[in-house]
Amino acid sequence: MAPPGRRSPGGGGRAVSAAGRRACVVGVGETRYARWGGITDASEYHLAVEAVLAALGDAGLSADDVDGLASFAEDRNDATFMAADLGLPELRYASMSWLPGGGGACAAVANAAMAIETGAADVVVVFRSLCQGQFRRFGRGPGNLPAQEGPPRIPHVRRAHSLLEAHVAFTMPFGMFSPPIAYAMVLQRHMHRFGTTAEHMGHVAVTTRAHAARNPRAVMGGRPMTMDDYFASRMVSEPFRLFDCCLENDGACAVVLTTAERAADLDTPDVEVLAGAQGTLQGFGHGQYSNVSMADDDYTSAGARTVAARLWAAAGLVPGDVDVAEIYDHFSGLVLLSLEDFGFCGRGEGGPFAASGALSWPDGALPTNTHGGSLSEAYIHGLNHVVEGVRQLRGTSTCQVAGAETCLVTSAAGVPTSALVLGRR
Repeated sequence: MAPPGRRSPGGGGRAVSAAGRRACVVGVGETRYARWGGITDASEYHLAVEAVLAALGDAGLSADDVDGLASFAEDRNDATFMAADLGLPELRYASMSWLPGGGGACAAVANAAMAIETGAADVVVVFRSLCQGQFRRFGRGPGNLPAQEGPPRIPHVRRAHSLLEAHVAFTMPFGMFSPPIAYAMVLQRHMHRFGTTAEHMGHVAVTTRAHAARNPRAVMGGRPMTMDDYFASRMVSEPFRLFDCCLENDGACAVVLTTAERAADLDTPDVEVLAGAQGTLQGFGHGQYSNVSMADDDYTSAGARTVAARLWAAAGLVPGDVDVAEIYDHFSGLVLLSLEDFGFCGRGEGGPFAASGALSWPDGALPTNTHGGSLSEAYIHGLNHVVEGVRQLRGTSTCQVAGAETCLVTSAAGVPTSALVLGRR
């Protein structure tokens, strides 16, 4: 356990004055996970509420105990409406991480932990609901609709709604239409510099699928995969094959945080937030998705080296102290880059590290994505990785690492990102 007076988990807050206010995760909750478009009987918002209630039930708490809500990346499920619909007595704290996409999952938890430790709130629920089947999907939105009968549409000029849209306006005319294309370029460069191979990425995909086979919640749990299956899958954007790319899903999950003092009165095992860090490299912008004007060492990385350095310093740990890892896996190749940035292997050595069997359960040196990850359990913008980290330290994972006391959880590589170190109490 970290001593009194340590910094708050966000990596920059004031010193914590009392050990009793250390932030702990005391509850986790999930809805069912389904493939894109698979949930038609509940709205994305309904699923968010369902996940929050499930997490509170797991913690042995109720909505009457909650005074804070947190999420990330422009969550569509507004905390103020949720507070009203859940019947919270008072909403004292609400936050949204600015970090884009899956980069903010761990940041949202760290922000909640800071609120707990500074006294801004006593019980904070972090949630994410993502129903890709109920909203716009790339290639199926305004301007890309199938031809319809009737008079032709009148062309018009539309102002970009965000800085990201403005940035990608310079790359899309050259064919960079989507994340698989953008990050395929990063992996091509990594292959050129370091000799990384498709087989190295295949080890990530196959290992993750094997973990999912034991997980009844995993969307791909009933679909075993061999390396031959991996190489037989169609090419999406070279070098990424279909099984290098994360799932598209409907579902939601949530985690509940409170003080260590209050956690001691609950029946469920609590997991301490040992440290958290978030941020981005100088000049990184939105990452390689919209920016190629950066140093080669940064371009061929997860963009997380400074976040990693601050995380380990705040936790007082080194990579070798970690028992299990839940590493954001929107693309298999970016797991290799995250392993490098967080110090589990040297620059350019992520591929051989994965090929060595290090990520496998139960015998790997660093069992990774033991729930199946975004590649094989579900793509819920990485908050389900936090849920699995908590399960590991409670001893309830379907691929339980024996005696696990520490877990690294990372958010998306290739964008401004965040990470957590969780510890068993």
